[in-house]
Amino acid sequence: MSDQTDPCAIVELLLTAQIYNQSERLAEGDLPVEVRKHYWDSGKRGVKRPICVRIDDVRAIYGINGVKQEINRLPFIEFEEFGAELRLTVFDLAKDWFLKESGSIDRIRKNPVLASFYEAEGAGAGADVSYEEAARAVQPKERDREYLASLAAEIAKSSDDVDLLTLVHLVAPEDVRQRMDELVLTPDQEAKIEKIVQAIKHRDYLREIGLCEIGKMLFIGMPGTGKTSAARALSEKLSIPLVEVKLSMITSQYLGETSKNVDKVFELAKKLNPCILFIDEFDFIAKTRMSDEHATLKRTVNTLLKAIDEISLIDDGVLLIGATNHPNLLDRAVWRRFDEIVDFPPPDREMREKILDLVLLKVEGDVDTDELARVTDGFTGSDLRMVVREAVLHSLVRNQMFVTQPDLLAAADDFSSRVGLMMKEYTQE
Repeated sequence: MSDQTDPCAIVELLLTAQIYNQSERLAEGDLPVEVRKHYWDSGKRGVKRPICVRIDDVRAIYGINGVKQEINRLPFIEFEEFGAELRLTVFDLAKDWFLKESGSIDRIRKNPVLASFYEAEGAGAGADVSYEEAARAVQPKERDREYLASLAAEIAKSSDDVDLLTLVHLVAPEDVRQRMDELVLTPDQEAKIEKIVQAIKHRDYLREIGLCEIGKMLFIGMPGTGKTSAARALSEKLSIPLVEVKLSMITSQYLGETSKNVDKVFELAKKLNPCILFIDEFDFIAKTRMSDEHATLKRTVNTLLKAIDEISLIDDGVLLIGATNHPNLLDRAVWRRFDEIVDFPPPDREMREKILDLVLLKVEGDVDTDELARVTDGFTGSDLRMVVREAVLHSLVRNQMFVTQPDLLAAADDFSSRVGLMMKEYTQE
């Protein structure tokens, strides 16, 4: 918390609040992210009007103190002791003062509410700003954890059956740790993911031409090769929530209602649209289809395949991603339901070096990632992160805030036996 005040921020918030309150054509998505998140109303699933600005709001949004002292120097702001509310007394004076302040144009260009006002004022306002450009600069509300939490709360309140939220894991785009540009992908992976990105951007066009069988991807590869990380990074890139579900959990947690649960998971994804429905452990389908186990499980598989057929990225706004560590177990009935198959092989030497460079980016130490990449043949991206983690922890035990090449080589050597066993098991299945 800073003791420094920012009068420009205070006036920006007051102008934003008053313009938003008076213009019904503006929505919560037009508010700056920090303002939107602060005033978000889970019950309304939005930001309700009127927005009131209090000293505590200024402190929470901008982390500044000394608000009362600062507004005393601004003749167009009044402070009401009752409720500690701030208000503009002369709006025209406030909007002219704000425009003259250093950095105000940059603030307006990141604030669609203000951009819409000053753009409408015309050239006489002295601001060369565009609402369209400002709107593109603001992250959409679908990125916010508050938005996703309010949707989940609404669904939980209305559901009279099994609590769906116990079957899935919801991830807000802003909570994804690794962005797409922080992943080391093959050219084939990048190309197929970019096709999906473009399909989502041009959903309306694809609907117009009747091309709806798009948006069902199958990620295949051994554990640790980045399937889940890629799905989460895609969520962050597209600014849409991720709905994660493991097939084994659906079919084992509520035996006897498994078919109903599959339908409900797909129904949930449609309610959360636009979103990504990420179904992990897809090989569980094959294991069930080949076994003579409980008939309920087999009915669940048929229900799942039917649900996959009936969901659409273009019509329902749901990007379906299945993931499996054992593609050899999947039969033709499963494969033909996906329009994109994305292979996640173990990284080659060049990819391992790039992964190590990324993981070690903020770690102090004299490190040769080329040598590390050469001695870690067969390691996955997840394995390499484990190696770095172990080396860092060993260094901390010695009260060292850096790693050395011997630390990393020793950690890789310790881990190699485990990798060898895993590779042997994977290739034999």
